[in-house]
Amino acid sequence: MDGGGEPGEVRCWEELLPDALGLIFRKLPLQETLTVVPRVCRSWGKVVAGPYCWQEIDIEEWCMHCKQDQMHRMLQLLLGRSSGSLRKLAVYAVPDDAIFSFIADHGASLDSLRVPKSRLSDAIFDQVAEKFQKLTSLDVSYCENMGARALEAIGRHCKSLVSLKRAMHPLGVLDRSCQDDEAMAIAKTMPQLKHLEMAYVLLTTSGVRTIVTACRELEFLDVRGCWDVKLEGEEWLAKRQLEKGLKVLGPEVVDRYDLHYLESCSDDEDDEWGSIGDEDYHLDWDLYDDADIMLENFDGSSDGMWDEDQDLDGLELRLYVASDDSDHGIGWGPGSP
Repeated sequence: MDGGGEPGEVRCWEELLPDALGLIFRKLPLQETLTVVPRVCRSWGKVVAGPYCWQEIDIEEWCMHCKQDQMHRMLQLLLGRSSGSLRKLAVYAVPDDAIFSFIADHGASLDSLRVPKSRLSDAIFDQVAEKFQKLTSLDVSYCENMGARALEAIGRHCKSLVSLKRAMHPLGVLDRSCQDDEAMAIAKTMPQLKHLEMAYVLLTTSGVRTIVTACRELEFLDVRGCWDVKLEGEEWLAKRQLEKGLKVLGPEVVDRYDLHYLESCSDDEDDEWGSIGDEDYHLDWDLYDDADIMLENFDGSSDGMWDEDQDLDGLELRLYVASDDSDHGIGWGPGSP
């Protein structure tokens, strides 16, 4: 098959290394990877059924529009495919400790974990934090059921952690008192942190000072919306910024993103906060209305669809390099399906 190379050159796309195909398929939407790619040919089906596509799993957006049982089934499917090679995982609103425990059982190789707005207890972190020992980046923003005890468990076991996101929604802290105990937990167990986001957490100036004093490697601190924090004129902060180049964002909220963040707050208890910062985000969610069908139709085995001699003749696959200077890896060209 002519794949766009030198004249007369034959390139068999089905014979590409599984790792290379995995890198390509990661650029596709979840539904296409699960339901379209396996039906192209046997070799592509085997790649999707194996760990090559699932070392980095991001189903955060999909989770916003699925049911609890669908999320659990999807995680069972994809984490099982990863075969212990999972490095990055993003899941939105994990509904209970049981599902998070399942994630932990497959998280020995995890480097980055995002579970914003999840219903996770302090107790589950006591039980499973030791399974995330390779974790360097963790996002537990908007997780209202956890607190200082969970953070301390994370700090005790995740000694490679350098980035922690623990932002809260303004409505999510209305019934809370001071959260300086979380600052103490971070200062006590995470001195290696370089990046910390605590927007809208009920911290005080004393809590922030405790973090800055203990976390000597800290390069970025976000305390936007922490209204009890007063940093103007604080000599200890000025000294740290001068010596280490620490960048502090907040506590004032002045940028457009944060103004939208505040405006999105409502008294509706059913508000899922999905519009926060998403004014430029659009997606055809009709693709996800039949999640049950997608899960039921894909069992990871496409062998039965292909004859032994069937190949990819007539299929043309073109790869394009991104036009800007950012590191996009393998991208799709303009007008590509």
